[in-house]
Amino acid sequence: MIDKTADGLVRAVRYGHRHRLWLSTAGLVLTMVLAAAYVLVGALRVTPFDSAYRVTIKLAESGGLLPNQDVTLRGVPIGRVQSLAITPDGVAAVATVRSDVRIPAASPVRVSGLSPAGEQYIEFVPDSDAGPYLKDGSVVAQTNTSVPVSLAQLLANADGMLKQVDPAKLELIKKELSLSTEGPQKLADIIDGGTFLLSTLDSVLPQTTSMLRTSRIVLTMAADKNAGLKVTTGNLGRTFTGVDKMVDGYRRLVDQTPHTLSATDNLFTDNSDTMVGLLTSMATASQLLYVRVPALNALFPDYRGSLLDAWGTVMHDHGLWATADIYPRYACDYGTPRRPAASADYPEPYLYTYCRDDDPAVLIRGAKNAPRPAGDDTAGPPPGADLGATTDPTPKGRYTIPTPYGGPVLPIEPPS
Repeated sequence: MIDKTADGLVRAVRYGHRHRLWLSTAGLVLTMVLAAAYVLVGALRVTPFDSAYRVTIKLAESGGLLPNQDVTLRGVPIGRVQSLAITPDGVAAVATVRSDVRIPAASPVRVSGLSPAGEQYIEFVPDSDAGPYLKDGSVVAQTNTSVPVSLAQLLANADGMLKQVDPAKLELIKKELSLSTEGPQKLADIIDGGTFLLSTLDSVLPQTTSMLRTSRIVLTMAADKNAGLKVTTGNLGRTFTGVDKMVDGYRRLVDQTPHTLSATDNLFTDNSDTMVGLLTSMATASQLLYVRVPALNALFPDYRGSLLDAWGTVMHDHGLWATADIYPRYACDYGTPRRPAASADYPEPYLYTYCRDDDPAVLIRGAKNAPRPAGDDTAGPPPGADLGATTDPTPKGRYTIPTPYGGPVLPIEPPS
């Protein structure tokens, strides 16, 4: 077995030696094919057998983006930029994305850069993986895209920041740091503190931007009001001088206030039941008045003249003039049960008192035709309401006067 294997190896070596030129040529060709495949697939990312779909991305500007740049999904390459075209409102970038990648249509898109020098690429940063998804021919609106700050703009901003630095103050800082051997540590602490401050401000960037803009307005307004602030300071100085002269009065006020507040507290305690009922009634009255503001405005119009003008219309031609109506007033039927007029049982008022007459000629200014808020359906009783229902009984409190049939017996005993 060993002899046969050894003979086979010897024959193979002799064959290769005899055809070494052809074998060298085949090796070079295979090496060239492998190198070209590596360059095309590994470096240039040419994938002729993979399917993809095209997506158009609207940008305000190119931001340094070029064709054949990467398209990534949260940093993972998923496609390439095919072309860029100028549009009336910016730039349209056409990108191809692998067909096996699903990207939500509402995903924000940004043009990012690997370094300030360039190497821009398009990155999708979806908030979730919910559909609908982008498909072939989809267009990403410009409102969902953003571009980075250009290097020129960055340098311009940096130049503006450096112009605000005072060299004399930097020289003073340098001098202070060089007074002891702890200068490098102090400088490191300053840089660490500045880094911490910037990272904290970056985490609340919208609030920081809003604060800076608001502060600029406030400080500009304060600078414009320097003269007024000076006058205000003088007035406050005179006010505090007057306050200083009345210190004894304030002390007496402070000494007497606890007794007065205690008496007031006792007053509210003694009348708590009555106050609760009063506040409840006031809350109900306030709600009714609020929804009836249009009706009150119509009841008290501002186009009427004064009382003196009204009297002037009565007195003319050497006499007093008046108009009398001999016809009886119109009475409306409310549909509620009638009670004897001489009843002395102090009944509670009916809850639903609405005039059932729909004739506008006799109820033009009635409550039914009063202006109401939009959607208000209180011009009549609720459907199926009991017209004989009365309001809730008046709450009985400590100081409530009893009202039996025919009235209370006089004299009334004071509450205990």
